[in-house]
Amino acid sequence: MSKPAPVIFDLDGTLIDSAPHLGHALNRLLAEWDRPAVTGEMLRSLIGDGPRLLVERGFASTGRALPVEEVGPALARFLDLYAALPADPDSVYPGVPQTLARLADAGHPIGLCTNKPHAIARSLLGELGLLPIFGAIVGGDSLPQRKPAPEPLLAVLAALGAPTSAAVMVGDGPNDVAAAHAAGVASILVSYGYAHGNPADLPADRLIHHFTDLPDALEAVRRNRPAPLSDFPIRSLLDMI
Repeated sequence: MSKPAPVIFDLDGTLIDSAPHLGHALNRLLAEWDRPAVTGEMLRSLIGDGPRLLVERGFASTGRALPVEEVGPALARFLDLYAALPADPDSVYPGVPQTLARLADAGHPIGLCTNKPHAIARSLLGELGLLPIFGAIVGGDSLPQRKPAPEPLLAVLAALGAPTSAAVMVGDGPNDVAAAHAAGVASILVSYGYAHGNPADLPADRLIHHFTDLPDALEAVRRNRPAPLSDFPIRSLLDMI
């Protein structure tokens, strides 16, 4: 019998709905720069590629883009504002704690690969009571590369002591699919996250609509993992980000 597959998770839009907290911190930052607030709908279109791009997009969407020399200070202030917010238990998507516990009990090595800064991701998971589930965490500032590059996923697997051959990346958008494809691991997408466009259009191995569907999807991937999508250029994935 095969060993349980290593499973690597994205965080924002996959395990938690971070949009309210991100929006609160971003709007406080914008107010300090005398900018108007972004709406909830606008905010969701800005999320997905890490805090630096969120800040840059937030300013660009509310007036002139920030000069290059102001991006660093604005980003640092945003991270301070965001880190100071208490974790909201209601931000965890339905079924996440129970399903993660089920996978851990079944022996799946579990890791996290996020473009959120490592310290913030770790602190957030700790406040939400999810930290003990994860055997390895790689954040957007852990390596020189970030998703959609494969190195962060490979670093998680190395920390878990797990091979790539049976691993699965679970995320909500093209960054996750592209990183998984480049790393040579399977991918499962959730349909409820922050993907720009239709998640069903992305070449993931499986698409699920509820987190509790994940164990069945993992089993389906184990049994029927398609051949590598060598005819789907990685450039096409990056163009969708």
